[in-house]
Amino acid sequence: MGAPRMKVCAGCGRPAPGGTLGEMISALETGWTAGLATFASLGLAAGGFAYASLWPASQIFGATLIAPSRPGELALTFDDGPNPAWTPQLLDMLAAHEVKATFFLVGRYAESEPELVRRIAAAGHLVGNHSWSHPNLALTAADKMREELTRTSQTLEQVAGAPVRFFRPPFGARRPLVLRTARELGLIPVLWNGITNDWSEPSEERIAASLTRSIEQAGRRGRAANIVLHDGGHLALGANRGPSVAAAGRLVRQYKGSRQFVTLDAWAATAN
Repeated sequence: MGAPRMKVCAGCGRPAPGGTLGEMISALETGWTAGLATFASLGLAAGGFAYASLWPASQIFGATLIAPSRPGELALTFDDGPNPAWTPQLLDMLAAHEVKATFFLVGRYAESEPELVRRIAAAGHLVGNHSWSHPNLALTAADKMREELTRTSQTLEQVAGAPVRFFRPPFGARRPLVLRTARELGLIPVLWNGITNDWSEPSEERIAASLTRSIEQAGRRGRAANIVLHDGGHLALGANRGPSVAAAGRLVRQYKGSRQFVTLDAWAATAN
């Protein structure tokens, strides 16, 4: 006569009194397999969202302006300003070389440094929207996200006296609603194809070398270069951006004879 059997609960898959040890183990294995499959699916979903929302080349959540098929062009862009400690020196350097750049400004800093915003615009540089307080917009509530963009554009337009047409999401983080809202507000979402950790890298040489590799790679792929540097820091005004400004100077001197420096409005027609 066989050993007493253990039934398996139909609702939960757990062994119920009356089954063999083998059946108990089989049921447990089935439960573990199902659990692992669920966790794997969740992991894949999380990874897919991270890629779509943070990877600059991803267009899964909607089209963004990166760089057109113009390998001879180079756009220098600066995020997280205006910064009274370093933006003036950056402007002096750009003026000395007659180079124009694009500045994605944080709204609350622009409100506190209106003269510096006006100086950027008066020098012929392009002013863009970088949100009011630099949150991760992929995780920000819809009404708060819209306020971040609207308030910044209104402040920049009032101070600079010109329409704001370009928007770079902080951290590059976006979701479909962020991009739709930006376009509803008349803003072209912008990402990049060249960036480095200049906010924490103390060596101007390493910053410039990293971005040089990105510029050269873009050229080999038949693309313009859309380079990100930081003249400010999103945590507070006055961040030390000496290495970033010095690296920008190196890039200007290096490429002034071989690239055409442009602001992002030169590529507006390529943005869909």
